[in-house]
Formats: sequence, C-alpha cells, structure tokens
Amino acid sequence: MKVLLALLCLTSVAGCHADPLSAKNDPKSPWWELAFTEPRYMKVWVEDSAVEDVKGQLFSRTGGGTASGGEPEDGTESARGWHGLGSSAKAVVGADLPKRIFVRWQSIVEPQTYKVWVDIPEEARKLMYTSVNQRCAETPNQTASFIASIYLGLAPGGVVQVWVRDSCHHPVKVARAQAEIEPLGPSQGKNQGRYAYPGSEKAKRYIDKYGVPYGSW
Repeated sequence: MKVLLALLCLTSVAGCHADPLSAKNDPKSPWWELAFTEPRYMKVWVEDSAVEDVKGQLFSRTGGGTASGGEPEDGTESARGWHGLGSSAKAVVGADLPKRIFVRWQSIVEPQTYKVWVDIPEEARKLMYTSVNQRCAETPNQTASFIASIYLGLAPGGVVQVWVRDSCHHPVKVARAQAEIEPLGPSQGKNQGRYAYPGSEKAKRYIDKYGVPYGSW
C-alpha cells in the first residue's frame, strides 16, 4: 500500500499532517483481504483464485470454497441483484494492492464452470488505501478500518461484479467482468464432470418458481 502514500497528501505535506481524519496512528493490517459473494440461491464453489499486485508479484491460491450468500424463503424474487457482501474473507499476505485478480468457479445452479482475470482499476486501489488510512467523516472519533477489503460477486452466466469498501465501510462498485466457460469443466476435468455439491432444495424450489434471473446482475 506504500505505493499510494501520496494519495492523502494532495496539497502539501503540512496539509497532510493537519488532516483531522488521519488514521496514521490507528491500528491496521499490513495486508488486504479478498472475499467472494453470490446472489441469493445462486450457489457457487470457488475452485481457485490468484492475485497479481501492482509490483507484478503473483500470489496463487488466495482463496476458495464457498461464497457468502443466503436463501431466504420470503416469497420474493430475491435472487435478483445483490444483497450485501458478507464477511468471509482471507488476507492476501505479502501482496501490495491488486492489479488484477483471477478466479475460477463452479456455478452450481446451471451447472457451469467459469474462469476470468479481472482488472482492478486505480479507483479501487485508492479506496482500499483510504479505507485504512482515513477515518470516516460521519464518525470521526472512530478508528479507521483495520484491513482493506475487495469483494468479487460471482453470478450465473459468468458475471463478475467487484466492490471495495470506502472509509465509511460503504460498498462501492468498481468493476464488472464477463468470465469465459472453462473448457475442462469442474475440477479441471479431474472429477469425471462432477460438481462440488448439488443444489439445495430451497434453491430448487426458488428456481422452479422464478427461474434464474440472468441479466439482473
């Protein structure tokens, strides 16, 4: 994160030191964390992920498994759009801020397997940096976030949405990508085409009633 040290000192060194929202002395992690989320009912299994940081360093196996989501049987088409980002995340130890992120995942409800490299824009890195180095103007007496976070939302059809949290913990959408189908199928063709697990009964009931809302993500 040191590569963005100047972002909070846009006017002068003196102005930077005088910033009443500075989190210079607040506790913070030296790393950032990566998390995965899914639309409601649209279960995924993350097979693999990797990160290339702004220094060109490559970090493999940066997270996998289930993603944050939910299956509320509330009688609404709640799989449309995104509802919260969840809290399950893994620190990318040793990495500077991300330049791009790779993810390969199984979309259980289709079923289909996707892969993509997602480019992370400069806007996202600035927000990640300020989230731990500047306190929220709405709550200036509270310490800044301890760790910067980035979230990848994985949806049927291979849609990927990317969010980061700002200094007030609000999620900010910073990127969208379209993944390609993995020609080897689930588990790189090493599992006889089997997916990680079957869809849940709740998901089956939802899809029977409403279908998969392609185009809503």
